[in-house]
This record gives sequence, C-alpha cells and structure tokens, in this order.
Amino acid sequence: MVLLRCVSWLLAVAVLTGSNASAQRFGPVSAEGEPARRQQWLVPSTSPDIPAHALLYRPAGDGPFPLALIAHASTQNALRRAQMPQPNYTALARELVARGYAVLVPERLGHGRTGGPYIEDQGECANPDYEKAGRATAAQISRALVFMREQPFVANGGALVVGHSAGGWGALALAGQPRDLAAKIVVFAPGRGGHADDVPGRICGELRLRDAAHAFGHNAQLRVTWLVAANDSYFPPALSREIADAFVSGGAQVDFKLLPAFGNEGHWLAEQDAGIMTASDALASALVRPPAPRPAKSGSAN
Repeated sequence: MVLLRCVSWLLAVAVLTGSNASAQRFGPVSAEGEPARRQQWLVPSTSPDIPAHALLYRPAGDGPFPLALIAHASTQNALRRAQMPQPNYTALARELVARGYAVLVPERLGHGRTGGPYIEDQGECANPDYEKAGRATAAQISRALVFMREQPFVANGGALVVGHSAGGWGALALAGQPRDLAAKIVVFAPGRGGHADDVPGRICGELRLRDAAHAFGHNAQLRVTWLVAANDSYFPPALSREIADAFVSGGAQVDFKLLPAFGNEGHWLAEQDAGIMTASDALASALVRPPAPRPAKSGSAN
C-alpha cells in the first residue's frame, strides 16, 4: 500500500511538472541586446510539440506597445529551408520600433532552427495549391499573434502584419480575419512559385496565383498596402499588378505602390537597410492611414 501511494505521488508530481514545463516553455530565452532590445523568444507554432524561434524588438519602457509581426520569405527547396539563417529583418524592425511598435519576427515551421514539418508546401510546379499554402502560412501567423496579445507589454487591438514574399502571401490570407487579430497589412512582393527552377521571371502556375488571390479577397476587411520593386524578378511588377487585381476582384482593397529598382534584385528590398530607406515613404503612408471601416452587413429577411 505504501509503495502504491509513493508511485501515485510520483506520477502526480510528474504530471504537474510536465504541465508547468509546457506552460513555461514559451517566452524569452535570452537577455535583451541591440538593436532595439532584440531578444530571442519561443512562441507557439501550429504544431503543439514544436515551438517557433522568434526575435522580439521593443521600444524603451514597459509599454503597452502596438504589436507588429513580420512574416518572412520561404522556398520550396528543403535543403535551403533547413539551412536558412534565422530571419531578423533588422532594418524593417528598427523602422517599426521607431514608430512605437513591439515587433515579432517568428520563424515558421519547416525553416532553420524551428524545424518540423513544412506545412506550407504548395506542391508540384505543374499543379500548385497556392491557396492551401497561403492559408497554412496565415494559420502560423495567427497562432503567434494570439500568443503575443497575451503579453503585458502588448496593447489591446489588432496587430500590424508585414509580410515578405511567401510571408506576404500568407498575410493576404489574413485580410478576411477579425480586425482584433490584424488591423493593418503591408506586403512586400507577395506570392509563391517565383524563380521556378531558379530561373528569374519564371513562375509556377501564374493562373493558380491569381485564382488563390481572388479567393483571399473574399470577405476581406482590411485595405492592403502592396509594395513591389521595379526590378523584382520573382514577382515582376506587371505580374504583381495582375495578382493584386485578382485580390481586388474577390472583394479586397489594395494600395498598390511601385518602388524604385533596388540593387541587383528588388525582391530582397525588405531585408536591407537601403531597401527600407527606399520604401520609407510608402511605409509611412501605410502606417498613418486609419484602418478601413468594416463593410456594412446586409440585412436578412425574417
């Protein structure tokens, strides 16, 4: 009997300890550093057993601060994803911190240190499922946003979501979500399937991109600022305009802005100091614009 009681007590302790460990495994995992109080965090992913590595930047003080989340680019190449350095978007984060935002840059499943399954896989080039891939990205963005809204230094209200390339594609899928989750969306050259077979200007399934963008536009409640450099060879301006038009045809609103050519490849403008300087006026315009009003709901007959 004594032995059974001891075993029961040990099992209870193990369960409680495991629960506490699970509850405490998210949050900061390093001291703050520079720039902008940069700090390593772990945040939830859509896989319960795999936390996502993230960088958090903050202004001075205790807040509360409005929240911004930067969603990074991706690749279909498994080796490149595994070797991907942790996304930092330092210049963009500094710009947002200077405007009062706490900024999270989470590394999604299937990339770098976070690892785990790549749930954003779009499939074969001949038959890509861009809608599914985008909604998988959006689900991961949403999971991180929900967690960060619980932090005492984060202000009430929806977040600013800034997406780059595949991250921007996922941000487009958020446009129909409640505004208490995301209040503003800015995207840098959103899309999937660019540089097919590493060939500049070659896109897998362009029609599929437009169809998925149209689907993302349904029930969209947020006006999206869409930025693309003149020399982007992943999603060139003419194609980006067509995708944006498809998004609008689904019911969304877009401010489409063509940025000057940047370096040798405009697609990476969002990751560079000089690129953020190039985009600074467009960003400033997007960030000061008030959120668009919700569309009026049509009445229903009784």
